[in-house]
Amino acid sequence: MTSVRGERVFIRRLEPTDAKQVLDLRLANRDFFRPWEPTREESAYRLDGVTAELQISADLWDRDDGYVFGIFENDRDETLVGGIALRNVARGAWQNATLGYWISETHNGKGYATEAVQLATRFAFDHAHLHRVQAGTLLHNIASQRVLEKAGYRFEGVSLRYLRIDGRWQDHRMYAITIEDLEG
Repeated sequence: MTSVRGERVFIRRLEPTDAKQVLDLRLANRDFFRPWEPTREESAYRLDGVTAELQISADLWDRDDGYVFGIFENDRDETLVGGIALRNVARGAWQNATLGYWISETHNGKGYATEAVQLATRFAFDHAHLHRVQAGTLLHNIASQRVLEKAGYRFEGVSLRYLRIDGRWQDHRMYAITIEDLEG
């Protein structure tokens, strides 16, 4: 399964052929994303760099090591509005992944992130057969915290100096969900 459809959005595996759409969205939102996500290499803002990045993501998917999706509106013709990924997939006794997501500025506040998180979480449990998914938000990113809470994730604590964002190491509120949380 490479796509999951929801009420207003669907998530679909991103392929190297999606590079132009991803690049256009990144360039249009570069300043908007800067305070919220790790600093990207300059190659992330060139077509060849995005194509290579998406090829690596496709290879990870094929090895069952990570899943990178685009978020698309259901009522539009394949219009990319964001991205969501299950990364750092660990198998064995842990069966875990780290969730990350972003929505373009023009599509923020419409509930798309919450729906995409729900879809990716269901994919993690039903198709990737994971047991746990975790995610972190900057301490001041209340909107992202609400997204995770509405999707059923629980707050587990604060990780100090967790990610380097906007030029400095920043603390994150950590959230997680297990398959039992959805079943119970």
